[in-house]
Amino acid sequence: MSYSVTTTATDDYAPHERVELWRERTNAYQSALDVRCPSPEDFHGRMIRQYSGAYQLVSYWSSETHYLRTPDLVRREPDEDYRLLIPLYGAAGLVTDRSEATVRPGTGALLTIAQPCRFTQSGSLRAVLLTIPAREVPGPYPASCFFDLTKGLGRLVSAMIGVLRDERDELTAAQFDAACDRLTELVRMLIQGAEQPPAAGRLAEVEADIRRYVRRNIADPELSGSSVARGLGWSLRQVQLALQQAGTTPRELIREERLRLARERLRDPRHRHVPITDIGHGTGFPSSSAFSAAYRRRFGETPRDTRRRALDDTD
Repeated sequence: MSYSVTTTATDDYAPHERVELWRERTNAYQSALDVRCPSPEDFHGRMIRQYSGAYQLVSYWSSETHYLRTPDLVRREPDEDYRLLIPLYGAAGLVTDRSEATVRPGTGALLTIAQPCRFTQSGSLRAVLLTIPAREVPGPYPASCFFDLTKGLGRLVSAMIGVLRDERDELTAAQFDAACDRLTELVRMLIQGAEQPPAAGRLAEVEADIRRYVRRNIADPELSGSSVARGLGWSLRQVQLALQQAGTTPRELIREERLRLARERLRDPRHRHVPITDIGHGTGFPSSSAFSAAYRRRFGETPRDTRRRALDDTD
């Protein structure tokens, strides 16, 4: 049984070597990720890795970075283990084919990279990442679970990880594994207390509430599953689970509602003098090109085509 602590700091390397070093170190402690840095010339990062034969805790800071787990990587390098992600500064965006969420300080997320996903940070991020063997978290559980770390059991988990980081040079392998065992027990309890889907009889009502909120705020270009959850006083997980049962996701529902309302306005004679660009902006699209492309994909014609046919029908 062994326990090691290693440190990597990109500032010790030439600017053109930093991104490649970060990619190499990131993929050395887990199955491969596609690591992308939008500004490689300005990239900086530092990571401290604590690991034994059973567990691994990585504390890291980096400038803007995006991590992709592509279908090809999932097939080529399967990885069933879980990761407990806890941001300390900044925010991490998590996107799968079924959900999207943002994790900020005070919250944590239990994640899996056993399926395609994307982790993004639009600015600097300081975080800790605890790898937990899949056998220690028997499921099945959702692809991601989110926790409040500011109170109760969540706060205890956050505090224990903080101590584990601070005392990294004083621990033996047996002590590190024992501490991680206790943390894993607490994480299992957090999962069991995480939000569950609404009762089947309420699904239609919950979906209707979400749609009404989206329609009221359709012009907000920042509208997302997270903002819908905050506006309704629910958790993002509740929104995701309710819409999953309805066969959709927050992103898909918001896009569909934007396009539906835009189509209604294009057909409405009362909006015949409103520029098409303004209709796109008014339904939350960031640009006329984005609006036109999304509209064509959904309806098989351009916004201008829809308006022209509607005007022809009224003449």
